[in-house]
Amino acid sequence: MNSPTDADQNGPQPQPPLGFEEDDLVRSDYIRAITIDQISRNAARGVVGPVAGSSTIPRTLVRYWHDPSDIPQDVAHCLATWLPLHDEGVEFRLFGDSAARAYISEHFDERAVAAFDRCHHPAMRSDFFRMCFILADGGLYVDADDVLLGDGWRQIFDDRRLLLQPLAYDLNVHSMVAMEELLNVDLPTSDKIFYLNNNPIAAPPNHRAIKRALDRATDTLLRNKSYLEIQSTTGPGNLTASLAAHARVLAIAGEPADFNILLEWYTTSEPFWDLEYRNDARNWRNIGPS
Repeated sequence: MNSPTDADQNGPQPQPPLGFEEDDLVRSDYIRAITIDQISRNAARGVVGPVAGSSTIPRTLVRYWHDPSDIPQDVAHCLATWLPLHDEGVEFRLFGDSAARAYISEHFDERAVAAFDRCHHPAMRSDFFRMCFILADGGLYVDADDVLLGDGWRQIFDDRRLLLQPLAYDLNVHSMVAMEELLNVDLPTSDKIFYLNNNPIAAPPNHRAIKRALDRATDTLLRNKSYLEIQSTTGPGNLTASLAAHARVLAIAGEPADFNILLEWYTTSEPFWDLEYRNDARNWRNIGPS
């Protein structure tokens, strides 16, 4: 499948049909094509640095914990690893459920507030809120349980694109594909689902792909009154589908990509898995329809 970024050098290429992003396998192939294109470009030209412009990513780090007055000690340790950014002038914003709802009420319409109220788990509310904040204010969002490893964050705030990390899930062994393996352009694809993470998200305000993702999540939340699965409604599945549809629009119009795949983010930050909350209902992976 042609990568949407092929339009940068070769003009518009044949693209999948309208609505393809709702097909899991076609969408996976498209995201893999985007990732391989990025890998190939980096190999040919060296790692591509930030693209500067008049609207760069604000120097804001935003994070979420449903009750900021009761952050577990092990999660607080993860948050503290990011203090070097604050020392270099990055503004820190931490939101909980109440502050997030107030922010959405101030910056968005009643539909967005109603959609936030439909989010049945803190992880879902975090998913929804991060789209709202990045759309309205821009900045860098990372999960509260991520730890800082390196200084790759420095280039984030000099960029004007939407920046996202690729992921892949191996259906045979039922586990995530290691990032080092994901960078192999010859990696077999038939037994894997390729997608984009919604952590981190970095973008300037008013990015069209984030607007599409927020609109898609809002419509799904308000249209369905039954239990909604988090990953596909507000999480990485929603963002992946929205970015794929957005990339198709750009490619058909012959416009260059306004997003970039963060192939080396795993050297900058990673989730810390040995946390107490992951063993109870605060972990979205442990819940289901009642």
